[in-house]
Order: sequence, then structure tokens, then C-alpha cells
Amino acid sequence: MNFIEELKWRGMFHQTMPGTEEQLQKEMTSAYIGFDPTAKSLHIGNLATVMLLVHLQRAGHKPYALVGGATGMVGDPSGKSAERQFLDENVLKENQAGVKAQLERFLDFDCGENSAEMVNNYDWFKEFGFLDFLREVGKYISVNYMMSKDSVKTRLTTGISYTEFTYQLLQGYDFYHLYKNKNIRLQMGGSDQWGNITTGTELIRRKENADSDAETADYTAFALTTPLVTKADGAKFGKSESGNVWLDADLTSPYQFYQFWINQADEDCKRLIRVFTLLSQEEIEKLEAEQAEAPHLRVVQKAIAEDVTVRVHGQEQYDLAVKASQVLYGKATLEMLQELDEKTFTSVFDGVPQTNISKADYDACESLLDLISVTTNGDIYTSKGEARRALKGNAVSVNKTKLQDEKLVVSELALLNNKYLLIGKGKKNHIVRVG
Repeated sequence: MNFIEELKWRGMFHQTMPGTEEQLQKEMTSAYIGFDPTAKSLHIGNLATVMLLVHLQRAGHKPYALVGGATGMVGDPSGKSAERQFLDENVLKENQAGVKAQLERFLDFDCGENSAEMVNNYDWFKEFGFLDFLREVGKYISVNYMMSKDSVKTRLTTGISYTEFTYQLLQGYDFYHLYKNKNIRLQMGGSDQWGNITTGTELIRRKENADSDAETADYTAFALTTPLVTKADGAKFGKSESGNVWLDADLTSPYQFYQFWINQADEDCKRLIRVFTLLSQEEIEKLEAEQAEAPHLRVVQKAIAEDVTVRVHGQEQYDLAVKASQVLYGKATLEMLQELDEKTFTSVFDGVPQTNISKADYDACESLLDLISVTTNGDIYTSKGEARRALKGNAVSVNKTKLQDEKLVVSELALLNNKYLLIGKGKKNHIVRVG
């Protein structure tokens, strides 16, 4: 597999330095991408760059993932209109552990010569003194060069601290250190990282070829970037109404994660299926032909959702997410509802009106009629008369089962996860939480 050609047909190739493709064709090449642990989880915006490492390894090269324990203390100004807040060291350590665990789901760390490796730049920065840094790094990169970077120029009007201004030197030294100690020849990242990455190649060139002319020196380190993923209308991709779509199940449930992909617009899917899945070109083109014939079936969205959800959350959570979708949008049964764990159940019915009643009040409730009117304080039906008419009109369901017997004993109802009842009021849902 030709790595560059793979990226090109997938629309994942943006920019590279001269000689990069020749280097990759010549021999197994080590390459890395850095991830600053600014949160305890990666989000799907990070996933596009993770896929660079995945394809690199599939092409027979050696991937490195750098977790920025040191650079995370500073914050990258790229794409930011204001300075990041500093994170506590303990928070950074927790974030590093979370990011590392997620990266291990995508890369093979035990496959022989091109096994993936994880590194942390705190390991080489923790005892690097300020004066030593100025001599070993600052001496080789001019202020003029640093000022020319877009990440700096775009912040000059609003202000940029010295801390953020020097971030590119820290990232540049990462590349130099890995070049010298791990034989890494290529750094990759999103297109917004071009300036930071090329600072690294420039530092390597100047330190390794101090006497060479900048125009004629042979580059022995390389840069490659992938386009930032955007929607068809140009908007940034990767956020839902509630914010970032995280890879951590505690921050974005597997059901919400699955639904995010299912709900993508048709015009965005042509790119998303190429960037985020491992499906082949032939498989993708076949799915797109099916989509063109029957757009309402959303076969491309389903293919993306399955591929990505399985790799992020596993087959079991994917299957549960599909069942949860059937509960909300299909003809669900009591058995389907009982298969959902509490987290999935609450995710599915997020935003549905909910009434809390005590276990004592629930046990004291004499009938279904009382439950949906009196005991729930009129939240579902405002009076017994209204509730009685709804029951007679076959408009009431409990846990997706239509009920008409107003005298039904409440204890005969099955509490989902031992605490919930899903009350159907016509086409609308209402949750009763007991306890």
C-alpha cells in the first residue's frame, strides 16, 4: 500500500515537504503525531489525525503517538483567538492516561518491526533548564521566522503571550529529540499544524547542517498534513448541539456517538466515509451507488456509524446503540427496553419530560389510572377524567405496550432498570422515575 496515494484518494492529503514520498517509498519510516492532553478524552476532530497514523501503519511504516505532557502545560495558540487556561499537573496526568488508552484502540502496539509506540515529551523536558533551552533551541530559530507563522500572525492584533509565542519551539524540539533518539523522520498533523511542524524540520536542518545553505541543504526530516474536516457548508466538523463528540463513553455515550454519524447530511458523507472508516475504495463506491438509488435508507451513514462506533466502543456497544435506535424510531418491545442499560436508556430518552416519585408513593398507588394522573401530580394527565378517556381511546402505553385497563395494579408493571417507566401519551413519551 502506497501511503501517500491512500491519503490522496481518501481526500486526506493536504501538504507535504519535497522528498517525503520518496522517503516513504525507500524504506520503513518512523513518523509521529502529537496530542496535547487538554482534556481527558480525544474527540472526533482528533480522530482524523489518528487515522493518519492508522494508514501509516497499514502501509508498513512505524507510528509514534506523542502525548504532550509538557506542551499541554503551555497550550498551542494555533486556531485560538485567546490564550488557553493552564491545567493543573494532576489534571494533565489524568488526561494523559485517558488519551493513551484511546490511542491504543486504533494502533497495533505488538505487530513486530512497525509496532506503534507511545512517547511523552514531559520525559525529556522535565529536566531541561531554561538557559539550556535557549542555547540548544532558541539560538537556531530567529524571531523573524517565528513571526511569519500563521499561528502567531493571527494573534498579534489580540495579543499573544511569550509562553504561547514559544510553543512552536517546544514542538520543534520534540521533533528534533525524536529525530535524534528514535530515528523519526516525519511529523504529521492537521493543516493548522504546518507552521509548528516545519519549525521542527527547520530546527533539525539548522542543528544538523549548521554550515549548509538553506536553499541547497538536503532535508532529512519531513512534514505532512491532512485537511481539517469541515461540513459541506464550511462549518467546523466534530461538534453536536451539546458540544464536542468525545471518544470517552462517559462524555458522549455510545448511543449518542452512533446517532451523531447516522444524522450526518448526505452531502457530507462522501468525505466522512473516506476519512473515518477503513472501508476500501470499491466498498465505498458500492455503498454510494446504493445511496443514490435509495437515499432514505441512509446506507452510507449506517456504514460510517458501524465502522467508527465498533472501533471506538466495541461490537457490544455498537449492537446496543442499534437496538436503542430501534427503541426510539422503530417498533420497540418491552424486551428491547429491558436490554438497555441505564446509561443507554437515559441517552435514548434524553430531553423527554420526567417525573420523579418516591418508592413509597409508587407502592401506595392503587391503579394505572391513579399513576398517570394523581400520583404523578398531573404531569402526564391533568385529571382522572382526561386519563380515563385516553385509556379508553387506546392512547396510553407503558414500556411500549398499549394498555386500557384503568384498574391495572401498578405492581404488575415492570420497572426498567428497577426504577423507570416509559409512559406513552399518544405519540409523546414521558418518563416516571421511581425512588
